[in-house]
Amino acid sequence: MENLLTLLEKTFGYTSFRPGQLNIIEKILAKEPVLGIMPTGGGKSICYQLPALALPGVTLVVSPLIALMKDQVDSLQEMGVPAAFINSSLNYQEVQNRMRQARNGELKLLYVAPERLESESFQLLLESLPIDLVAIDEAHCISQWGHDFRPSYLRIPELLQGLPKTATVVALTATATPKVAEDICQLLAISPNNRVQTGFARENLAFQVVKEPKDIYLREYLKLNSGQSGIIYAATRKEVDRLYYILKDAKFSVGRYHGGLSEKERTANQEAFLFDDIQVMIATNAFGMGINKSNVRFVIHDQIPGNLESYYQEAGRAGRDGLPSEAILLFAPQDLQVQKFFIDQSQGTTEYQQQEYLKLREMEQYGHTQNCLQKYILHYFGEESGDCGRCSNCLDQREKVDVTLEAQKILSCIKRMGERFGKALVAQVLNGSKNQKVLQWHFEELSTYGLMKDWSQKDLTQLIDYLSAEGYLVASDGQFPVLKLSESGVSVLKGQQKVYRRQAQVKQLVADDALFEALRGLRSDLAQQQKLPPYMIFSDKTLQEMAEKQPQNSLEFLAINGVGQNKLDKYGADFIALINESA
Repeated sequence: MENLLTLLEKTFGYTSFRPGQLNIIEKILAKEPVLGIMPTGGGKSICYQLPALALPGVTLVVSPLIALMKDQVDSLQEMGVPAAFINSSLNYQEVQNRMRQARNGELKLLYVAPERLESESFQLLLESLPIDLVAIDEAHCISQWGHDFRPSYLRIPELLQGLPKTATVVALTATATPKVAEDICQLLAISPNNRVQTGFARENLAFQVVKEPKDIYLREYLKLNSGQSGIIYAATRKEVDRLYYILKDAKFSVGRYHGGLSEKERTANQEAFLFDDIQVMIATNAFGMGINKSNVRFVIHDQIPGNLESYYQEAGRAGRDGLPSEAILLFAPQDLQVQKFFIDQSQGTTEYQQQEYLKLREMEQYGHTQNCLQKYILHYFGEESGDCGRCSNCLDQREKVDVTLEAQKILSCIKRMGERFGKALVAQVLNGSKNQKVLQWHFEELSTYGLMKDWSQKDLTQLIDYLSAEGYLVASDGQFPVLKLSESGVSVLKGQQKVYRRQAQVKQLVADDALFEALRGLRSDLAQQQKLPPYMIFSDKTLQEMAEKQPQNSLEFLAINGVGQNKLDKYGADFIALINESA
């Protein structure tokens, strides 16, 4: 235990283990296969990186993405740990050189892609290595019930058969339902007793569901949180491009990432985001796995994702450094049609499609629930908890606004239009539009025509969506849903029931702090010199602790969480000098 703590402090700069870490590490060192289920940012990597330093041989890490491997290897090398990766970005000679280094004991960790394991020649090469530990990152990819199943992961059990009996297995994931966890244990011969689950809750993450006009909300949010790093996810390339141009025109520091861009442009945009040259990345779900950027302060989903596993994994990219961060879903019921289209177009079996529809329904109910959002997510993953006290549902009770009068105007208009039309035409009539369809049906003669002309059509549509989401309106199935009043909608129209709407609050995530900003500036300068992303030098959380404690010498600086000996030697003098100047 003492030796492990010394390794943790000297190499990684931490004075204590996070929940679950020591338990997993001790099982590894006792040669017991183990499954670790820990939230994103919960310190999964240390669970195999630290034993790798304690064991005499090599640790083989199976990792699904090139970006993920490069990020991990760069971070380890920055801490003075000998590590390398082998993937399709290398030529034959480079692969041979890295294998030779591993054989000669010059590497402690070797990262490989699962596809590489399908090569018999590579399996033969592996047999020549002194492998003590096999770490399987993103282990949910091995399960057909997982949200990100990868057929290449199915070769892993076969690979393990060919390795020395002394090699131990550790599987790690942040998103595993009870069914997926059971599948992982079965496939990798891990005893159910060796399943270490620390809880899915992210104590620093505040979840929000927002049913406001999306573009207006995004502009206000980014304006208030300028200088903060964030990701905005959209379900389609078209929506990514639309948001990118709107926000770029509004002078926000944004980039974009999706499969329709060239590899060169995607790589350049990703680098710019990692290096803090752009603040916000707008992307499809093609972006993110392997992005270990610790200072992402917010993740906003502009459109609903297909399932809660994907949502929680993507939302979990905010606040990996442990500082307060936000995960916001901009919820509009019509966005469900996009995900339904994806399911219908998938090549899966009928059983698979039914399973995906059930997952989508769980995701939709998340958007509608009035209960604690984190509690809802944890329940989905098989964990019961109390209310978090941080999410929009926990906090919004005091923020309800009476919109009964506005709701009555909308409901009355729908009734007078014969309950035969969709929300777009209803909004146009209320707004006083003179378009062809309004005039064709003589709707300008209705008493509700122009009744809400001070509202934009977009704001009206959002309020109609809200009334649908809350069950005051019922929409027919099909591509162009027709709106009808429900029983509760009729009660509102008669004045027997009131309608309250929660107002979304846009708030500032990080308070201004002159020393913290000065430390960020120094980190940025050093990162440019080193050609590294700033967070690899020090996380925002480490800088925040420096700003609070203001270490005056090497000993005090080393006591800051996230400062190991290697980083003290490299950067200590510059940061201490800046802190002393500011004192």
